[in-house]
This record gives sequence, structure tokens and C-alpha cells, in this order.
Amino acid sequence: MRAGALAALVLCLSGAAWAAPDEPSDYRMDEYRAPVPATLEGATVVGPEDAHALWERGDVAFVDVLPRAPKPEGLPEGTIWREKPRNSIPGAMWLPNVGYGAIAEETADYFRAGLDVVTEGDTDHAVLFFCLENCWMSWNAAKRALEWGYSEVYWLPEGTDGWALWDYPLEPVVPQEFN
Repeated sequence: MRAGALAALVLCLSGAAWAAPDEPSDYRMDEYRAPVPATLEGATVVGPEDAHALWERGDVAFVDVLPRAPKPEGLPEGTIWREKPRNSIPGAMWLPNVGYGAIAEETADYFRAGLDVVTEGDTDHAVLFFCLENCWMSWNAAKRALEWGYSEVYWLPEGTDGWALWDYPLEPVVPQEFN
């Protein structure tokens, strides 16, 4: 039995249940690490197995929107700063910080540039958004892509946590940069 199926069975047998929150009409603006809705109007919600099938198909762009921790201000000169590494779905583009509820125009431009690259400028190209489990960043990013006219949007609420639970591969990624 796969790890994810075992986890679901344990939850079912233990009687543990939780209700997903209702889908809000607008972006989530705070408390980004909290239970997410089960739906996103206009998008297709997928679990790890379906996401893996899309990944294997090879024609869906995967976009990781996990935020990037900022370097702390006021570090003494000479302090060595090492960013936390990010392991993501192989082939995914990491566009950090684009999933906040309100984003600066510079961040919106960065997000649009990333989407343009992964979809080759085609708003009908399938694109899947993810982050971590119970992370509103991917919900917000997918909602924004829909509002920008992307027509085939997938959302993986379990993110890389759910992906890893099924023993699907992960690889180190770095944030996408544009010249």
C-alpha cells in the first residue's frame, strides 16, 4: 500500500475529519499556512496521483510558488547567510512570493514573465500550481492566473508535501531569474 493511501486509511479509521473552509470570493490576504478550500472556481483541483500523471504526460507546466525567506536585516558584517534549500517537483519553475494576496506590480510582472516562459506565451497551455500542504500561496497564484486569462489551470493543494508522501521524485530548485 502506498504511503498516501495508508495515511488516508489511518485518518478514516481514526475518525479524524476536518471540513475544508469555503472558497473565498477574493484572495487570501494573511495566515497563508492554514487549511485551504477543496475547490478553486475555474481550476481543476488534483491530488498527488493525478498531478503525477500530468507530470508524466509532460505537457503541463508546473509552477512552484513557495515564498522565499528574506535575508534578515541587520546581520553583522561577515555573517554567512545560507538560504534554505527548496526541493521541488522535477522540471517545475520556482516563482517565489507570487502567491501573496496582494502583490506589487514588480512581482506581478515577474509572475507574468514566468508564466510566459513556462507556457510559451500560450494562455491555453496547461499549468499546475503548488506550494506546500495547507498553503494558500498556490491557491492565490492559481486564482490570479485564471484572472489573467489562463484557461487550463490545475491546483495541487497538497503541494510537495503530498507529492513526497507518495514517494514521487523531488529535486533541488532555485528561484527563477529573468534578465
